[in-house]
Amino acid sequence: MKLNARQLREVDATEVSDKLKDLKRKPIYFILENIYDTYNIGGLFRLADALCISKIYLCGQTEIPPNHKIKKASIGTYKIVPWGYCKSAAEAIEKIRQNNKSQIISRLRSGQANHKKNSNNKIQVIAVEQDEKAIPYTRANYSLPLALVVGNETYGVLPETLKLVDQIVEIPMWGINKSLNVIVSAAIVGYFAAG
Repeated sequence: MKLNARQLREVDATEVSDKLKDLKRKPIYFILENIYDTYNIGGLFRLADALCISKIYLCGQTEIPPNHKIKKASIGTYKIVPWGYCKSAAEAIEKIRQNNKSQIISRLRSGQANHKKNSNNKIQVIAVEQDEKAIPYTRANYSLPLALVVGNETYGVLPETLKLVDQIVEIPMWGINKSLNVIVSAAIVGYFAAG
């Protein structure tokens, strides 16, 4: 099922819920920490749908749907992409790790094989941020399941959150501009990691 912008804006999530159950979502999560611009939040929902990720966690000062600017920028994808709110990115990371641990135990009990890209199925948490510990995003070793943390448009991912992640990756900037828009950054790293 592919919907254009008009159809997505008008879609009733309850009407398509059966079709959404059949959608095979990638074991990728977005953690949005203190994203202030509601148009960026909407754009990240649209990106999350394009990548068919499992869930978005809106954290801290990040606005939540159905804010009219999120609705407009997401072209309705906020109704399709699973999302939740957490008071902090740390809370979201803990929740994702606990949920993943429960899924591993469940799969082990049922005898299901491990995911082919990550033999121990431990969720990898990666922050997209400029930091002295950051490596170029193209040099990171990505494995699924994966959570990508992106931060505030002005000050980025909080230092206390960076201490909780497994890796920090950055996108090289060759001009005078210090950084890219949060949607663009998430798209570059998200598509690279999912590929």
